[in-house]
Amino acid sequence: MRLLCLPYSGGSAMLYARWRRLLPSWIDVQPVEWPGRGVRMDEPLATDPLQLASQLASELHPNIDRPYALFGHSLGALIAFELAHSLLDRCAPAPLVLFASGTEAPAVRDGSRWRQPLSDAALLKELRGLRGTPDEALSNDEIMRMALPVLRADFLMCGAYVHRERRPLPCPIHVFGGDDDDTSRASLEAWKRETAAGFALDILQGHHFFIHTQQAEMLSLITSVLSRHSGRSQPQLSDRGAAASVQRA
Repeated sequence: MRLLCLPYSGGSAMLYARWRRLLPSWIDVQPVEWPGRGVRMDEPLATDPLQLASQLASELHPNIDRPYALFGHSLGALIAFELAHSLLDRCAPAPLVLFASGTEAPAVRDGSRWRQPLSDAALLKELRGLRGTPDEALSNDEIMRMALPVLRADFLMCGAYVHRERRPLPCPIHVFGGDDDDTSRASLEAWKRETAAGFALDILQGHHFFIHTQQAEMLSLITSVLSRHSGRSQPQLSDRGAAASVQRA
């Protein structure tokens, strides 16, 4: 089955390429790159989340020929949610699971502080607050010249997002959060409003980028969930060592 993976703000989907060697071979990890980064560097950056989701759905729909799941972290989770709806609007089959990581549920988000473009100084402050970028990268002018325009566009997408009431998704939603992240447990649990097919929440140790610091634990959970929903009797885990502790809602 395919696992379509969407990046977080300022990132490239190719960060998920490493998952290909860490997840079992029956999970086909497919990074979904957005315009303006990675292999799509020459395309204009997106600033409208609904238009981006619609564009991605048009690109992906012809290739939805086997069971699939969606994964997104932070802004990527929001786009994955809208992508699921856009694919359903095109009569594509529903994903087996939507994995939403590190962000509030769409209905309780407040992106008002990001509706205007942020200055370089404000963007750097946001990056430091998220604790996911090494200090040497933050102080490297060349790296920041490339990264800040992408990050600015992504924050504008956060500010432009407007939740729309629709029929709940016909697939389960599995949410991940960090116990030291600013995202509250209540705002993570609010994702259950968006599904008619089951909800689960795992709180992992770490700040907003627990996706990296707790990578082994997250991939173990993803494998277990996909194994169950794809009808496999037991998870087939790659050799990642012992899992860290996790709180299950």
